[in-house]
Formats: sequence, structure tokens, C-alpha cells
Amino acid sequence: MKLGMVGLGRMGANMAERLLHGAHQVVAFDLSPTNVAEAAKMGAEAASNLEELVEKLDSPRVVWCMVPAGQPTEAVVQQLGRVLADGDIIIDGGNSYFKDDVRRASELAIKGIRYIDAGTSGGVWGRERGYCLMVGGDKQAVDHIEPVLRTLAPGRGDIAATPGRENRQTTAEDGFLHCGPVGAGHFVKMVHNGIEYGLMQAYAEGFDIMKNAASANLAEDIQYNLDLGDIAEVWRRGSVVGSWLLDLTAMVLTESPSLTEYSGFVQDSGEGRWMVQAAVEEAVPAEVITAALFARFRSRQTHTFAEKVLSAMRHKFGGHVEPRKE
Repeated sequence: MKLGMVGLGRMGANMAERLLHGAHQVVAFDLSPTNVAEAAKMGAEAASNLEELVEKLDSPRVVWCMVPAGQPTEAVVQQLGRVLADGDIIIDGGNSYFKDDVRRASELAIKGIRYIDAGTSGGVWGRERGYCLMVGGDKQAVDHIEPVLRTLAPGRGDIAATPGRENRQTTAEDGFLHCGPVGAGHFVKMVHNGIEYGLMQAYAEGFDIMKNAASANLAEDIQYNLDLGDIAEVWRRGSVVGSWLLDLTAMVLTESPSLTEYSGFVQDSGEGRWMVQAAVEEAVPAEVITAALFARFRSRQTHTFAEKVLSAMRHKFGGHVEPRKE
């Protein structure tokens, strides 16, 4: 399939490369000419602006947007809405708010342009591992881009099937899923990221407790000087708390046991806030995720080893860099 890729940052460039390796044709555009030139070296067709990108695509044209959520995405979608036509498809693969998806889809439908929201998880490792994709939109439009979804997704790999699912007709085992109408994909991704906040916070607090087990304030016979890297490693092997986040934690604790290069300033990218808002609207208690979100707010005032662990995990899975110190 031939499609446009708008946004060639950490995620967009890797996704374009994976698509090219999967024999798709990619027309690439980014505000940075350097990023476009790098994509061209990989085999993409370069475009100097959105209008040129659209001209180089075949009808029905498909454009995948991988730009920051909020105003950058809003601007790109609006501009594409002016140059695309009836039957064309816009895919927002960023971390947009699901209610914005519903509004954008309604506005674009006036011109017959179809809108798909694709919650994308995989971070900077997705190029090799594949991306878990949670998709919302019209079924016909989602079916049209299925070849793209299959290439970006991890596939079945060596993960054993869940017992009892043998007769289910679904693509979930392939690593992508049409979750429902417009907004459903980003809604599921929002919940995914909220859960991620809670998991990360639990790991971070646990490692902080173990680090402080050597405190001189404790009785001498219960002071423990623990090797956190080794503990993370042994937990990876047969423990019920094993996960990819733990894999990354083990990696970073091996590279830097004291995490001295991390300040502990932990950003939140928006999904945690939106999930707490959704929980309030639905009257669903979400104590763990709310506490994890508030812990990130507090991290910007004082820092603990737990927050260094959080910051290190974010850097490992998503390439997120701490803000520069004033």
C-alpha cells in the first residue's frame, strides 16, 4: 500500500522504516528537512509540504499522522482536511484525546473524509518489536488500511495463545485491534497509559524501599545493602511481576545502579489526566492511577530515587528526555 507519513520524530521515522521494510510505499513529510532527507535515504519518497504529499498519493489517499498531540495534531488534521477529498483517510497515530477524535471525525465527514484514531504503543523499540495498535473508526476504513496495521503490528510471534480463545475471530493475537467507532482506539490507549502509570509507580516505590533498606536509621540487624540490578534480573525470571517495564528497569539499573544521570523530574504526557477525568465522569474509583499521576506532579518539586526509576523507565521505553535544568 502507498501512504503518507506526516511526522518523522522518534516514532514516525521508525514506523516509516518498518513500513518500507514491509514493502509498502511511503511518502514522507516533516517540518525538519533533515528528517525528510533521512527518510528518503531509507527509501521513502520525500515531500516538501502537505500539499505535495497528497499529490503523490493514489486515491483513496491514506495519510498517517505522527505528530505531538494537541495543537500540532489539530493543525495538521485541519490542513489535510482542506486538501484531501471524499473517500480519503486520515489516521491519527499520536496520543490525542478521544473526544477530539470524535469532533474531528464529524468535521471531516462533511467532505467525506474518513478519520481513524490509532492508539500506538511500542515506543522507540517498535521498529524491531512492532507496535501494539488500538484502532477506532469506521469498519470499512479500518479494513482498507489493514495491510498497514499488519505490517506495523508485532504479529503472533512466540507468545502462547490464551486458553479458550481458539475459536475467536479477532486480530488481537496479531497485535492490532479495531476497538470500535471513532475515539475508541485512543480511549483504550488512554486507559493503557493510565495503567502504565500505576505499574511504573509500583515498581519505582518498590525499588526505592529496597534502596533505603541500607539506611543507618534502621536497626543494624535489619539493614540490607541490596543489589537492585540483580534483584530486577531475578524477578524477570519466573516472577509474577515480570514485564517489559521490568526488563527495561533491569537494563537501566545495570547501566547506572545509582541513576545519577536522572534528576527524578517526571513528566506526564496527558493520558493519565484524561483517564482520571474519564473515571470521574463514569464514577469509577481509580485510586492507584490517580495517586500515580499526583506522584508525577510532586516529582517536579522534590525528587526521590523512586522518581529517578520512573524517569529512567520513560527514557528507556519512549526516549523521553528530562527537561533541561534552569
